[in-house]
Amino acid sequence: MGNILLKGILLDSRTKDILIKGNRIAKIEDTIHLTDEESTLCKVLDCKGKGAVPGFVNMHTHSAMTLTRGYKEDTGLQEWLQHIWAVEAKMDHDAIYWGTRLACLEMIKTGTTCFYDQYWMPETAVKAVKEMGMRSVHAYVALNLKDESKNGSIKEGMIKMYEESLQWGDMQKMSVGVHAPYTVSDNLIKWCVDFARDKGLTVHIHMSETEQENLDSIQLNGCTPFEHLQNLGALGPETIAAHCVWLSDNDIDIMSKYGVTAVHNINSNLKLASGSRFRYNELKEKGVRVCLGTDGCGSSNNLDMREAMKTAALLQKGWRRDPEALPLDELMQIATANGADALGIDAGKIEVGKLADIAIVDMDNYAFVPNINFHSNFIYSANSSCIESLICNGEFIMENHIVEGEREIIENVRNICEKLYKF
Repeated sequence: MGNILLKGILLDSRTKDILIKGNRIAKIEDTIHLTDEESTLCKVLDCKGKGAVPGFVNMHTHSAMTLTRGYKEDTGLQEWLQHIWAVEAKMDHDAIYWGTRLACLEMIKTGTTCFYDQYWMPETAVKAVKEMGMRSVHAYVALNLKDESKNGSIKEGMIKMYEESLQWGDMQKMSVGVHAPYTVSDNLIKWCVDFARDKGLTVHIHMSETEQENLDSIQLNGCTPFEHLQNLGALGPETIAAHCVWLSDNDIDIMSKYGVTAVHNINSNLKLASGSRFRYNELKEKGVRVCLGTDGCGSSNNLDMREAMKTAALLQKGWRRDPEALPLDELMQIATANGADALGIDAGKIEVGKLADIAIVDMDNYAFVPNINFHSNFIYSANSSCIESLICNGEFIMENHIVEGEREIIENVRNICEKLYKF
């Protein structure tokens, strides 16, 4: 691992030099001068006309669902799930491997350096992600469809994965995945949460994604999904709750009380017509940490965090009839620093001492003219093709738009999908 010096790059409206030593940001100054000896050990880039933003942290996705992109469009969540599960039943390790590598390719191209994955065969996904040079957190998914006879094999698999995860290294982490309260029995939910707390892991769970989910929970349990998990003792600061579209005031109070993190997946929720009025202001006022995710390509069609940022902000402004809703600085924070904080990763900000996860943005195009407000242009005017290079853990994983192995990935996924969709 060498050193990198980014010369004259725009950072928060000021031109700076950024020196990366190893995997961390060592200096940020107006001008950094290297000695002759330092220069021989450092890759120096002229970044005039370029800007820097932290690498995005995609807090909810199902990476190998790239293999289901575009399948069963214009379908509601429950019907869509039945079709998706039928395809997933045919996926083998080879499919998961190449589907995950395709997901990594797309996320790298669009500026994501870390993602939280909830999908099958996580040990295979970890291998793919390591080869692509990204950070990731992988949830072992508990899903028993309320059939307690499946609990033994699920517990055994989770324990085995935990033991294996101790050898993954610093860039990959394990998480406990609970699919959702409506697909996992109470006994298994409680076991999963206890296991996560004992091992110091996060718990990733789909929560209050649709109105029907909430209505069913009230009919079955006499309370909302969040109230039900509170009654089970299954909520805490380790809880990462995806979607959170249908929240009552009491749900938000519960999330605040237990330190639950909410992940907003705006494009997926809109696409599946699950809901549109994510209560960002109310969550923020109660001190609930909000992060951003794309969900999987089966429902959101892409893994583009910059696009998700734009949609999230526009919709907040629209349904609230408030142009000040979800301002630019908070928008950047929920896509970067909030996710890193939730995962216990010392990244998400371009500051001295932080891990060097940096996206380099090329401003030499129409979307940045005039460049009155860089973040405004980046989120509202440009598209993600303006992201020219990506540094993760102090290493270039994309440089000048080139990601190693891109054609091989695309060709392999095409071949796999030809077989996958022969019903």
